[in-house]
Amino acid sequence: MHAQTAPAPPAGVPRETPVRVCLVGIGGFGERHLENIRRLEKEGGVRLVAAVDRRVDDDGAIGPEVPMFGVLEQLGAAGLDVDVVVVSTPIDTHFDLALAALDLGADVLLEKPPVANLEQFGRLLTAAEDADRLVQVGFQSLGSHALEFIDRLLESGEIGRLRAVGATGLWSRDTDYFTRSPWAGRRRIGGVDVVDGVVTNPLAHAVMTALRIAGARSAEDVAQLRTELYRANAIESDDTSLVQIRTAAGVPVTCALTLCADQQQDPFITIDGTEGQAVLHYTRDELTVSGPGGTRTISAGRTNLLENLVDARRHGTALLCPLAATGAFMRVLDAVRTAQDPVPIAPEHVRWHGEGGARRAVLPEVEDWAARAVKAQSGFGGLGAPWADPAPAGERLVVAGHEVAQVRTGEDVAPTASPRPFLHPVRTLGGVTVTDQQPLDHVWHLGVSTALQDVDGVNFWGGRTYTREAQRYVWRDDHGHVVRVAAHHAGDRLDEELAWTGPDGTAVLTEERRWTFRPVHEHAWELGLRFRLSPAGDHPVRLGSPGSNGRVGGGYGGFFWRLPACTDADVFTADAAGEEAVHGSTSPWLAFSADFAGHPATLVLRRGDDSADPWFVRHAGYPGVGLALAWDAAVTTTTDRPVEREVRVLVADGRLDAARAEALLGDAARGRNA
Repeated sequence: MHAQTAPAPPAGVPRETPVRVCLVGIGGFGERHLENIRRLEKEGGVRLVAAVDRRVDDDGAIGPEVPMFGVLEQLGAAGLDVDVVVVSTPIDTHFDLALAALDLGADVLLEKPPVANLEQFGRLLTAAEDADRLVQVGFQSLGSHALEFIDRLLESGEIGRLRAVGATGLWSRDTDYFTRSPWAGRRRIGGVDVVDGVVTNPLAHAVMTALRIAGARSAEDVAQLRTELYRANAIESDDTSLVQIRTAAGVPVTCALTLCADQQQDPFITIDGTEGQAVLHYTRDELTVSGPGGTRTISAGRTNLLENLVDARRHGTALLCPLAATGAFMRVLDAVRTAQDPVPIAPEHVRWHGEGGARRAVLPEVEDWAARAVKAQSGFGGLGAPWADPAPAGERLVVAGHEVAQVRTGEDVAPTASPRPFLHPVRTLGGVTVTDQQPLDHVWHLGVSTALQDVDGVNFWGGRTYTREAQRYVWRDDHGHVVRVAAHHAGDRLDEELAWTGPDGTAVLTEERRWTFRPVHEHAWELGLRFRLSPAGDHPVRLGSPGSNGRVGGGYGGFFWRLPACTDADVFTADAAGEEAVHGSTSPWLAFSADFAGHPATLVLRRGDDSADPWFVRHAGYPGVGLALAWDAAVTTTTDRPVEREVRVLVADGRLDAARAEALLGDAARGRNA
């Protein structure tokens, strides 16, 4: 990469002569740079020969021996030669100051972000190449030796193949922070780009470090990019945002960032491999590795970026963060810059703590939403954060004047979760939500849906695949995608035609699906689902599960209902109770009764056909129920004998026992036959 290393010093100049440094911007973060320069002065590596700032050095921080100028160009007029210019000024000034430093023949340490838009970035790259000078960008986290450990970790295969990278930043900033300068919290001033937001400035290190680990350095390394920008504070820029990136190599990078956390936390990068995980807390250079061999923590050192720049000048050492290696980050910055203004978060979703300048906005449970977003590779809106823009949705199911369910298209679901249409949220007539989507324990669980883990070798369930060969779950690039081809919604019925396609886009199955929804009485309604799975071509298709591949008791697949977190749960049939007793049973009906967010509700599931599919039940580990289509043996669908199933679910407010569940089932049957 051009301009990563310096040319040899001029003849006759000793290699170890202190590098002459000019500091531009002595306030704010410039104070940190000044401390670092003074430290290196004591070691003999550099000498501060000038400073530039628009204000007077009233506190004497620079000292009388160092001349101070109002603008950088005055150094040339004064006949003062400098080797390195350190720029620590507002974002909108970086471009012009960097050009001026290059005109002086100096190398540059440019505080992050390097410039305010991609056009400036391209011009500055060209200027640095033409001047044959070095430009290092002040992403200090890239000096961490932990990054070398991560590179070796991935090369060795200790945590398997790199599967995803996530950045989580949970900071808290008060009103004083957003009023500390005229550019704070601004997107632009007088038509000039400033781009000061959570993604591009305070937590920019999180984004840059995640991109570096994912192998995205140049602008061309970014294949896809999506942003969600929000603000709880009265500012122009974003204070809570989600960035989703897919690199040219296919690695997903998800950044969930906020300045509205309840408590300030150290930001961290999550590196997910197919066999393990590593977590980097980059502010303290600490790496925790968890894999088949156990868990260990590595405390790494850090190379100072100014020292690295000095070493590059003297010895040709590669820069740790050259300007060219920030191209991917600049793609992110420019996407934020050109996006619509951040969406204001409604006041009812914001809590305020403190008074005066210490007053700060807090988004309740933003930590949980950030964790879900990173693990699920999903947006805040897609996950249903109450303050976020809603995800793409389809029909709304209405019973007795109440919206009881919503069809989600699945368009915003990550490929490894096997995207598919599903129902969420599903509610009782009293408004109790009884579904969950992409919970942390299984981010591929999607409300109410039809899904199978092994369809002729294609995973339409999501997550890892249980294989007979490995006799365990393994990550494979085998995830399918279910898309809606046609739909018809009329009255209390929704008919859908769906195409199940493999990872290469080849159609595997066609599904004809019918949803019905009707009231049973004032506290309960019935959801019905009938589906038919047929081969998309002329050949039979094998429908399997972990159970059919050798996992005892793991025969899930077919109809599945993921419930939200609950308490005091009871799961029972007409003749048994408890997860162990009802899991795998073939009782005609099954009930799950619990308190959901403090509100009681009950589901009563009943087959609508004469199949003997066992009930799949989870309670202790997570709440979920379904009918296992391929419990311990695969089922084959053919063109002349497609697989058909039907299930009906009573969704009731309140707790039901077995007697009341039986009575409600009778009411529902009489209503259907009336």
